[in-house]
Amino acid sequence: MKHIPRKRFGQHFLTDDAIIDAIVRAIDPKPGQFMVEIGPGLAALTQPLVERLGRLTVVELDRDLAARLRGHEQLEVVESDVLRVDFTALARAQQAPALRIVGNLPYNISTPILFHLLEHVGVVQDQHFMLQKEVIDRMVATPATADYGRLSVMLQWRYAMENVLFVPPESFDPPPRVDSAVVRMTPHAQPAVLDVRRLEQLVHVAFSQRRKVLRHTLGRWLEENRVTVDFDLQRRAEEVPVAEYVALAQAPTA
Repeated sequence: MKHIPRKRFGQHFLTDDAIIDAIVRAIDPKPGQFMVEIGPGLAALTQPLVERLGRLTVVELDRDLAARLRGHEQLEVVESDVLRVDFTALARAQQAPALRIVGNLPYNISTPILFHLLEHVGVVQDQHFMLQKEVIDRMVATPATADYGRLSVMLQWRYAMENVLFVPPESFDPPPRVDSAVVRMTPHAQPAVLDVRRLEQLVHVAFSQRRKVLRHTLGRWLEENRVTVDFDLQRRAEEVPVAEYVALAQAPTA
């Protein structure tokens, strides 16, 4: 029976064989590696991956699709909302030194998924995700550009990221109304030691009124939190490099 894509799950199934081959080449799976695929859907990417890996764990919320996938003897199916999956526990249960995570993420909740995975980055080797191109543009953006913002800072402090492949709407069934792309995310080997919640808070404040200079927004936050550091507040949030936001998060309080 043909599966009808469900809007509530944001389902758009990849059907372009050339694009699928290009994604698999970018991921470069090796036999024996422990990989988790988020949202396998109709297994367009799942099958070529598992053929190269031997085994594959998949996370699928749609009960009908999960039931189909359980018929594949090389798959371990986790039927769950990905936002509830403990990837750290998953790695430990499999005694895997590191996870490789891939997937065509539901565009309607892609950012929450990225932040959820950030909590488990300590057990991640790399991540390859299909996302809305606009989101990936923001993820990899450099300072002083329109796309540079909160998402850029909160991910770049922890990952090296690369936009590796453009994917047009016609590569899917049904076609989304937006362009897509594939991003590679590799955790930094020696990330800065900081309070992530503090970084998130100050970045949120900085970009809350991105047209204003930081004296009006972040300046007040620094004063209220008694952070004394040499920092130019006569800039806009988008002009500040990731390293300077990280330094603020690490700065001592008076």
